Amino acid sequence: MNGFGQRYVIDTNALSQLGKARRASSFFLQHAVIPEEVMHEAVGLPDIASLRDNVHPTTTRVLYWLAEVLSTVPDDDTRLIDLYANLGSADPLVVACALEGQEYDSQFLLAPEWIIVTGDEAVRAKAEEFGLRVLSNSQFATLVDESGHEQDVHDDGTIKRLE
Repeated sequence: MNGFGQRYVIDTNALSQLGKARRASSFFLQHAVIPEEVMHEAVGLPDIASLRDNVHPTTTRVLYWLAEVLSTVPDDDTRLIDLYANLGSADPLVVACALEGQEYDSQFLLAPEWIIVTGDEAVRAKAEEFGLRVLSNSQFATLVDESGHEQDVHDDGTIKRLE
């Protein structure tokens, strides 16, 4: 943690496992970044329209980083992406978006840390290979829950747990 904030790049598996209440939390809406391809994969979520402000578009710079990420994947390795089986098309873009965001923000004195949230081991390994920090889905859910305690206190003082 660098003390200047964090941007959490959310993988499809994390987005679906977080649940609607966590995705609607102010912490999520302020800090989460959702790659455009993840939004395509998550099109069936009931609250997908409310997440559009969090989309990280697939720009030419993201595509540059995607090429960098894919250049490190051996041809016979299908853990990160398997186009023939239509699996993991967003996975390398999750890493590329974090790298592009980190690169862009490096021009600022108080740049946030870019962190990937995923339950996918191949994404975790590739992100760590590029020096990115990774949180599991449950670690991020705990952050969201802990950040919402002040906001989710009922009139009687009890805390509503986000599901």
